[in-house]
Parts: sequence; C-alpha cells; structure tokens
Amino acid sequence: MRRDLEAVLMVVDQPVAEYDLARAFDRPVDEIAAVLAGLSREYTEQGRGFDLRQVAEGWRFYTRPECAGIVEHFLKEGQEVRLTQAALETMAVVAYRQPVSRGRVSAVRGVNCDGVMRTLVLRGLIEEAGQDPESGAHLFRTTTYFLERLGLRDLDELPDLAPFLPDDIEGIDDTGEHAT
Repeated sequence: MRRDLEAVLMVVDQPVAEYDLARAFDRPVDEIAAVLAGLSREYTEQGRGFDLRQVAEGWRFYTRPECAGIVEHFLKEGQEVRLTQAALETMAVVAYRQPVSRGRVSAVRGVNCDGVMRTLVLRGLIEEAGQDPESGAHLFRTTTYFLERLGLRDLDELPDLAPFLPDDIEGIDDTGEHAT
C-alpha cells in the first residue's frame, strides 16, 4: 500500500484527503493516515529532496524548502522551452517592426496578442521600449537575449522577410481596433 499511495500522490496537483484515499484503496481512514504519517517521517529522516505534507485537509508531495533554489534555477534556466506558433509569429513581427505596439502586432497577426506578448516579456525575449508619442501605447523591441538565442550579432542578420509583412495597416489604431 505504501508504494501505491506514493504513486497516487505523485500525480495529484492538489492535496488529497485521507478519506478520499481510504475510499480509493478500500481501507480504513486511520490506516491510511498512519501510513502517510510514517512515509512523511521516513522522508524527513532520510533527508530526501521532497517532503510529504498534510496541508489543506489533504496530503501532497512538496519540494523541501532547502532545495527550492536549485529547483527554481532548473525550471528557469535548465529547461529548453519551445515557443508556440503564436509566440514565434508575434516575436517575428516585433523583430521586424520594432519598436512596435501591442495593437500593431495584433493588427499584423489578425488576432489579439496581449497574452503572447506578456509571455515573451516574461521569457526575456522582448522588452518595453518607451511609448508611442501619438497614442501613448507601450512600444516593444527584442532584447539582447533574443539575439543570443537566435545566434545573431545584431538585427541586420535577420533574414529579409520584411517584404512579406504589410507596410501599413489602414484604419487600425495602436490598440488593434478599427478606427471610427
């Protein structure tokens, strides 16, 4: 039963109540509670990198606080994260049109890009580059990290794709809405 409890608790994304585990295993709640408490003690005594904790009226595995730094570093730097097609398209528009507003990027792509733009900012691939003097909209540009990830020295090394992007989008304001 210990092994089976570990397997179930490995896949949950929120604490599981002893009652729910007892029902699933067809065992008394007291027995489940005792096994979980024993596993938790065992992991602590062994100095494992994870902990089994009873929180929010349930049990769940957690990273030990003393391991949080390395886990955070691994998640941020140690993993190659692929960008979605929408993110790649958005990044291309920013790269070729910079500095450019969110509205202008949305107009070029034909869909709202606010969420994708936030993701690209969080990943350090684009950054704010001031405000448009006419509309006050935030402008964005690519970062040096963007150049580094693409293996470029500067933006002049980007392939010549600009002819395929519209030069001007008539009737669209910097929020991406049609002007009235």
